[in-house]
Amino acid sequence: MRKKRIISGVVATAIAVSVTASGCSLVSTNPAADMNQSIAVIDISKTAKFDSSLDAYKKAVGETSIIKRELVAYFINVGYSYVQSGSSYEDVFTMLLDSLVDNAVMVQYSTMYLLKDKAENSANEHYDASALETYMSLDSEVKKYEYLLDGTTDGKGTGNEAKIAKYSLYKSINSAIDNYESNILDEDESTNGTDSRAVPDGIDTEKEDYYPKKAGSEDLDYGIYTGYDGYHLENSGTYEKDKLEGTRVETRIKAYNRFISSLASSSYDLVDKKTENLRDVLSLRYIEDEYISQLEQRIITKYYDVYEEEQEKLLLNADGNYGFVAGEYESFLDSQREDYASDSSFTSAMGSMSDSSFILYAPDTEEDENGEKGRYGFVYNILLPFNNAQSDALKELQTENQDSKLDGGYKPEYYTERAKLLKDIKTTDQRSAWFNGETDYSFKVTGDSALDYYGKTAETDAWLFFENNVANSDRYEKLDKYAGLYPYNGKVIERADDYLLIPNSLDIEGMLTEFENYIEHVSGCSLEKGTVNYTGNYTDETLYGKEVDGKKKIDYSNFVYAKGKVNFGNASEAVTRANLLISEEGKESKEYKALSAVNELQYAYTTDVGVLSNYLGYTVEAGDTSYIKEFEYASHEAIKSGAGSYAVCAGDYGWHLIYVTYTFDIGEQYSPVWSDENVKTEGTFENLFYEWVKSRNLSDISSTRRKQVLNTYKSDDTVTKYQNRYQNLLDLDK
Repeated sequence: MRKKRIISGVVATAIAVSVTASGCSLVSTNPAADMNQSIAVIDISKTAKFDSSLDAYKKAVGETSIIKRELVAYFINVGYSYVQSGSSYEDVFTMLLDSLVDNAVMVQYSTMYLLKDKAENSANEHYDASALETYMSLDSEVKKYEYLLDGTTDGKGTGNEAKIAKYSLYKSINSAIDNYESNILDEDESTNGTDSRAVPDGIDTEKEDYYPKKAGSEDLDYGIYTGYDGYHLENSGTYEKDKLEGTRVETRIKAYNRFISSLASSSYDLVDKKTENLRDVLSLRYIEDEYISQLEQRIITKYYDVYEEEQEKLLLNADGNYGFVAGEYESFLDSQREDYASDSSFTSAMGSMSDSSFILYAPDTEEDENGEKGRYGFVYNILLPFNNAQSDALKELQTENQDSKLDGGYKPEYYTERAKLLKDIKTTDQRSAWFNGETDYSFKVTGDSALDYYGKTAETDAWLFFENNVANSDRYEKLDKYAGLYPYNGKVIERADDYLLIPNSLDIEGMLTEFENYIEHVSGCSLEKGTVNYTGNYTDETLYGKEVDGKKKIDYSNFVYAKGKVNFGNASEAVTRANLLISEEGKESKEYKALSAVNELQYAYTTDVGVLSNYLGYTVEAGDTSYIKEFEYASHEAIKSGAGSYAVCAGDYGWHLIYVTYTFDIGEQYSPVWSDENVKTEGTFENLFYEWVKSRNLSDISSTRRKQVLNTYKSDDTVTKYQNRYQNLLDLDK
């Protein structure tokens, strides 16, 4: 399960991707000496309020100096935007220096705390009784920080935090050079398409704990590519796969030179053109400062993690059986029994249901005209619409067959003629913009691919989307509720600047077949497929059912084309409901896989794009809804059959392929089991509820602790500032 950090609360710094000169020089006429001046010194061991439990570790901190180059770099990366927004240089530089001081205080405190934890906590994976002695024996700040993070003095420890920090730094440098090279290659003037279609959230999101490894080892396999000796593309490891399209040695060198020139400009002088080898990027003091900054942020974050875990155990699992969380559940359930006594309050709550907004209780519902109680639920909707000509013909039919005296407002002949138009609806894959839009998300796979894509044979090539997320799960996060194995349904011809797409057409029967087969492919579940009883021929006798208040009501079952259900093999709907969002890699539930398959088909086919932004689809009330009656009826019937049920119905917009994602029983929705396995498996109800309780009760734990540490250790005794050494920065407005 991915760790869900509550808050980091650290100062962020990064390599400047592009530098906009302010028109004011930030340094003196002797830039090297000026930039290397110490402008503040911090030593928290001098405070009179020192925590006695850390006495043994005082000597580990000593004095930390903030040099002027750090403040200028921080200004370039963060502060300049404040000046552009109207803040004065004096206010901005004062704020930034204060942040750097805060950061130094937190690094010193975190260092002592982590050394103590490393030495005294025998359950700690980096347990080292001689931690302090080892730390003090190291001869550089970098080595000390790497040891503190990973328990190593040779780069081969059990932790990976330092390697992740180095990867983050190298990646940001490559990204900065990419930006300059992109301009040189005139990529900004390429002819991208303008078509768009919604895409899933999280595309190309890299995992927090990822770094590329060399085969058979834990060593970092990623380097910086500048084009100069020692920094060639073939020596850049994994970056070679991520390289800028069209890159050449000559354009890369030119881009790197522009990057260095921006850092060495007379306005900033972050590198020294006289004394430093500018072609050797990793030898630059500025780059070393950035690496140290990355390590410092991870040291602070690691301290927060340790502190949060301590507080989490004290509060949420003090008795070892999640008694506090169980009590929160019961309390929340009691309040919902009271709050959701009426349908209207419950309906409103349904709209805000999410991974962190739970519904534990559903109210009783009224009986319908057949004496059955309705159910609430959520549905996906794949809309296959009429084309323009069919829509025009439908409008004519509506005008010709209006009859306000009849339920529905139209004569039976209208529905018969509408059925003929529905039979002629053809749909195609709607993802052309994922090829020829602003961003090309497509990638080609072959029959020998490791991906088990839909329709795969040894001879079958296919085009899928979002390669990083779908085919590289070691590095990138999986997309939420998106299987990623449904190829573009048609022929794809690559051309010089775009793709020629020849989509396959599907009628409703073909679409239903694709729908059912793809769910089976992804989930591994069998489907109970209903027979198609749709005739499309309507008379007074066949269209109308019971008479209510002197008026015959339309029997909307006439408009249901087909229905079925995914067989999850569960004994109860409650089990299906509880399993729905189990998404941990390797442990995905059948319910989650089926949900992901249908959601992907929505992205591929539906023209009702509003459904794509909803948590579990559209909310469907037990009684009257705002939907068209055909959709309302089919949804209600499918929801009665439970999650995994589906139906196809006709309507005035076209065909609706409805899939039930979630349903509510009358009364309590869950009987949670508060065990380690359930709480720690991503996507279980227990896991989601625990994380929510944790967030509610510990949401500000890190920021509160940060304030406590700063209030104790940041004082005139521990911090000395030399304002005269950075006064020229404060005076830039003058």
